[in-house]
Amino acid sequence: MSTTKMMKALTGVAIVAGALGVSSLPANAAEAVIKIDGSSTVFPITEAVAEEFQGMKKGKVNVTVGISGTGGGFKKFCRGETDISDASRPIAPKEMEACRQAGISYVELPVAYDALTVVVNPKNDWVKSLTVADLKKMWEPAAQGTVTKWNQVRAEWPDAPLKLFGPGSDSGTFDYFTEATVGKAKSSRGDFTASEDDNVLVQGVASDKNGLAYFGFAYYTENAKKLKAVPIDGGKGPVLPSEKAVINGTYQPLSRPIFIYVSAKSMDKPEVKEFVDFYLKNAAKLSKEVGYIPLPAKAYAMGGEHFKNRKLGTVFGGDTEVGLKVEDLLTREAKQ
Repeated sequence: MSTTKMMKALTGVAIVAGALGVSSLPANAAEAVIKIDGSSTVFPITEAVAEEFQGMKKGKVNVTVGISGTGGGFKKFCRGETDISDASRPIAPKEMEACRQAGISYVELPVAYDALTVVVNPKNDWVKSLTVADLKKMWEPAAQGTVTKWNQVRAEWPDAPLKLFGPGSDSGTFDYFTEATVGKAKSSRGDFTASEDDNVLVQGVASDKNGLAYFGFAYYTENAKKLKAVPIDGGKGPVLPSEKAVINGTYQPLSRPIFIYVSAKSMDKPEVKEFVDFYLKNAAKLSKEVGYIPLPAKAYAMGGEHFKNRKLGTVFGGDTEVGLKVEDLLTREAKQ
C-alpha cells in the first residue's frame, strides 16, 4: 500500500474511526474481528499490515484500526475493548496499573524505528539547525506566554511570531518529545496548536512561514515538498533525520522505537495469533514502505520468540527512556 494512499485514508475515514471506534477499513462480512486502536504514528504500519492480512484471508477476518492516540488506545486496551494497542511510547505506570486491575496481561513488541522530525515552513530561511536547548526554550512550561517570537529563542533570528504546532496530550509522541527535550514527559507549554491528527500539524506549518511542528518521520516524508526538516544537534553536531542516522545512532535524542501491545487473552484467538505473526514477518517491508525505519532482522526474530513464548509485561517498567537500541530492550526482563 502506498504512503499516499495511507495518508489519504488517515485524513479521511480513519479520523472518524478513531473517534467512533469503528473500522477504518471496509466493513466486510467476516467470521472474526481483530480490534486495534492507539497511536496515529503507528497507524500507517498497522493499517498496511491489516490491509494485506485481510486480502490474504479473503474476507474471513475483519481488522478494525482506530487512532485515538497512544493514551486513548491504552485506555481501551486496559478495559479489554481491543486486542492490540498501537503505541509510540512504552506503557505508562498508571496504564500498567489499570491493566493489572482489569486482569489484562500483554506482550510488548517493537515493530519499527521512528525519527521524530522537527519541521518548519520552506520559506523559513533563518533556522539552519536546532539544539536540544533551543527546543527546550521553545517548548518548556516556562515558555508559555513568554517565548512568543523567534528572536527570543536566538537573538539573531527575526522579530516574528513563533507559531507552534504539536501533538495533543494523549499522544505518545508528545510524551516522548517532552521527555527528550524538556527532560520530563508531558512537561510542555500549553499555548500551541495541538491535534491528535498529524495532518493538521503538517497543514499548519505548510501554510505559515513562522510555523514549527514535530511529528513522526512518515508524515514528514509524505509531505517533504511542502515542509523543511530541521537538523537536530544532540551534542555532536546537527543531524538530519534519516534511516542511516537512526540506525547508526547519530540522530539523537529524537529517534525511538514504536510498538504494538497484544492482549494475552486475545493471543488465544487463532486469528490474532496469525495476525501478529504476519505483522512481525512483514513489518520490515511495510514500515519502510510507509516511511518508517525497519528494525534489524534479529529484533523481529526475538520479538517473534517473545510472542511465541508469551513473554508478558514491559521491559521499561513504566519509564520513557531516550536513546535506546531495540536489541538491548529485547534482552531485558519484563515487568507487569
